[in-house]
Amino acid sequence: MISFACDNVPYYHKLFNELRLTPSDIKTIEDLEKIPTLTKDTIKDNWEDFKPVGLDTMKYYIYSTGGSTGTPFQYRQSKYDRFLSGAMLYRGWGYGGYELGDRMVFLAGTSLDVGSRSIIINKAHEISRNIRRLSSFDMGPKDMHQYAKIINSFKPRSIRGYASSVNFFANFIDENNIDIPPLQAVFTTAEKLMPHMRKNIEDLLGCEVYDAYGLNDGGVGAYECAEHNGLHIDTERSIMEIVDDDSKQLEEGVGRILATSLHNYSMPFIRYETGDIGHLLNEECGCGRKSKLLKEVMGRTADILVTPDGRYVHGYFLIYIFWDYGKGVREYQVVQKKVDKLVIKIVPEDNFDEKQLDMIREIIKSKSSEWDVEFRFVDEIERTKAGKYKFIISELV
Repeated sequence: MISFACDNVPYYHKLFNELRLTPSDIKTIEDLEKIPTLTKDTIKDNWEDFKPVGLDTMKYYIYSTGGSTGTPFQYRQSKYDRFLSGAMLYRGWGYGGYELGDRMVFLAGTSLDVGSRSIIINKAHEISRNIRRLSSFDMGPKDMHQYAKIINSFKPRSIRGYASSVNFFANFIDENNIDIPPLQAVFTTAEKLMPHMRKNIEDLLGCEVYDAYGLNDGGVGAYECAEHNGLHIDTERSIMEIVDDDSKQLEEGVGRILATSLHNYSMPFIRYETGDIGHLLNEECGCGRKSKLLKEVMGRTADILVTPDGRYVHGYFLIYIFWDYGKGVREYQVVQKKVDKLVIKIVPEDNFDEKQLDMIREIIKSKSSEWDVEFRFVDEIERTKAGKYKFIISELV
């Protein structure tokens, strides 16, 4: 891939010349450190230079992703790489007991192709893959009752979806005393699976939850097995690096996730900034698979708050507060409107005690006394355009 990119992609040809590098200088994964990281902005600013020689003879798809900012980012994916991503996906589900042909229900948004295709194409996909797609964009009481009917009629062995959507559905059927057929597994992806969500889903749906991480544009992926020791990193389709602030590779610990595609010749991504933060483990799983493990994907680099005096606070700081002092909070979202202004939206339950807010405010201001904290009670938390639920949002430019 390095040789191809250097010889056929104008951007990389220029880059290697400027760095005085040749493909023979990149022989190991460690050698990738010689190459600077790649951002979405760099691709947008050099779009024509990312078109490889002979692109018109290649078979590829054109996709776009909104990412955490909602700003569309367009990219190409070769048909072979798309096929390979499907193979990795099915294998990853297999870690949780899935077998080809098993019935599965999707409960998600556009990032999992729910609601993004025509009715005819969607129906063809459902029949050929033995799946049913339910939209997380429409989750009112009437919709949820209909979803329960579909699940009872279809009798899937598993549900795959956004963690927040599956958790919401599990709560709904519990509160309304609705029974559904027993499930073998729930597969979550596309957004952060919080520990309390995992426990709640497992308790209410009576099966194990298997988390996953995947990024189609970069080609990286990782899947949880029955040992639940972390997510096994795929190695056949792409190279995943976890790097520090200087873009140096880590053997273990927390850092930025970079992706290098190995088969997407229509648009090579080399050391691509995924925008995600991952925790790499330096140990092997008891299941016997030898692949490296991600302990967890901790969130987006955008999920970082900034204090008025210039310090950075990871969104986990707020998440842990609500774990301890969020009794009676169905959902919440923290939005940093300005450097000195935090707005916290709360969807309260009947047993919510407003006295908790004083403690939450006090803990937040212990991190920065200059933060103005405003609480707003809302009926629901707005999802992203892809139907995802974000706990922490920074609106700072």
